[in-house]
Amino acid sequence: MRLIATFLAIFLALPAAALDRAAPFGNIDGGELRLSDWAGKPVLVVNTASHCGFTPQYEGLQALYDRYRARGLIVLAVPSDDFRQELGTDAEVKEFCEVNFGLDLPMTTITPVKGPKAHPFYASLASETGFVPSWNFNKVLIAPDGRVAGTWGAMTRPLSNAITREVEALLSE
Repeated sequence: MRLIATFLAIFLALPAAALDRAAPFGNIDGGELRLSDWAGKPVLVVNTASHCGFTPQYEGLQALYDRYRARGLIVLAVPSDDFRQELGTDAEVKEFCEVNFGLDLPMTTITPVKGPKAHPFYASLASETGFVPSWNFNKVLIAPDGRVAGTWGAMTRPLSNAITREVEALLSE
């Protein structure tokens, strides 16, 4: 029993080293975005789509970012057409988000989040935790040390107590 407890203590203390924080995402503004650039900060990664019933959550994502960005929170929107609800081009997505929601949070180019073409971050997330986005606006909170601090489905709103409680806990560590 002691051996199992020791193993669990060591395993749970390890950062999610295999979680691919270094693989670049395309930046919708040009260039690249890397989660590793935000090491030491909490990052909420959300797969998004412009023509989804949950698209109004962009407003909540921006409000969450506005509330906590000065304390270090990054909110990263990852537009994806995996559920066939995204606009056709990165330029259309960028314009849609700026015009309709005033977004100024970081945003990637249109990116696969599941299946064999999934971005390396999402592939490693699935491998490490079993979490695969089941729809648009699934949320993954990465702790400053790189571990997955929480995952939520589309029904969980960005400003929900479940998310803000975890964000605040990470910001006060």
